[in-house]
Amino acid sequence: MDGPLPGDPDELRGSVEDLTLYAVVGIMDPPRSEAAEAIARAHGAGISVHMITGDHLVTASAIARDLGIGGEAVSGDTLDSLDDEQLSRRAPGYGVLARVSPEHKIRMVRALQADGAVVAMTGDGVNDAPALKRANIGIAMGITGTDVSKGAAKMILTDDNFATIVTAVQEGRGIYANILKFVSFQLTTAWGFVLIFLAAAAFSLAGGAPFTALQILWVNIIMDGPPALALGVDPADPDLMKQPPRPAREPC
Repeated sequence: MDGPLPGDPDELRGSVEDLTLYAVVGIMDPPRSEAAEAIARAHGAGISVHMITGDHLVTASAIARDLGIGGEAVSGDTLDSLDDEQLSRRAPGYGVLARVSPEHKIRMVRALQADGAVVAMTGDGVNDAPALKRANIGIAMGITGTDVSKGAAKMILTDDNFATIVTAVQEGRGIYANILKFVSFQLTTAWGFVLIFLAAAAFSLAGGAPFTALQILWVNIIMDGPPALALGVDPADPDLMKQPPRPAREPC
């Protein structure tokens, strides 16, 4: 066969030299407008945010910088050079992990848990499923998420928005605070009855029974019920998201 073969370097070189550059197109997938504010709120509430991505390290670092995610930026190769003990010590300081595999993701989750953290992991792909399953709270994307990731997660984010997670944390803290108010009020009134009955028995007052069963029921339902319910729907403290998280081992 005469002439260069298809794929011959000389043929390819001639083809490239014959090209004329008319334009360069840059494609950018910017973060959501509310993402940076949500991350700032999470930091104010004592919640650390880590970015784990398959993107190039330079790209991931630039996005993290725009979003306010601090910490060291490393690639998956760095994790390969560390054993589990070393990673558990260094994991809290990693803000960005780039060019990672599913194994890197689950190692990062385990390392943070070994450091005593309660880990919430978000993801949408099949390769995120092991880490979603391992995390204390696996959060799958409801719109772009695969069925595998949704099945492995404990929660599904219906709008795929990180800001919704932060809002959910705020709502959860408010509900927990109101439950404590409700229970504290009910226990206080219950102990009031106990002390009255103990005093009546000790000093032989009213035959040791200062209240009838109907009176006790009336006080519990009519006098204690509405105030306790009002405390249960009390508006959340404006500084709720400025408080640190409760210790993981704190009794409920």
